[in-house]
Amino acid sequence: MIERLHTSDRMSKIVKHNGVVYLCGQVGVGDNVTEQTQDCLARVDALLGEAGSDRSHILQATIWLANMADFQEMNAVWDAWIPSEHAPARACGEAKLARDILKVEIIVTAAIKP
Repeated sequence: MIERLHTSDRMSKIVKHNGVVYLCGQVGVGDNVTEQTQDCLARVDALLGEAGSDRSHILQATIWLANMADFQEMNAVWDAWIPSEHAPARACGEAKLARDILKVEIIVTAAIKP
């Protein structure tokens, strides 16, 4: 069974299937990549909690940066957020994001807690 939460014509914020939760890309508000990354990760926390998971169950993360020059600044926030010994498979690349003000977008797949 596939369960979709917060669904619109275009997308669902959460999709659950076979013990796995898929989140749509999360962006954040803020004036710099640190603030936007913190806000993104707070949104990820909230959606994972709603889906019955948490950051220690993340299987994979894809991070898009508008500018790879922000890589270390984003990583400082990420490294403080991800639980020790629970680092997921992860990719990070540079991309043109949906709006010019956006500096980071994070996409997460996680296991649902047993």
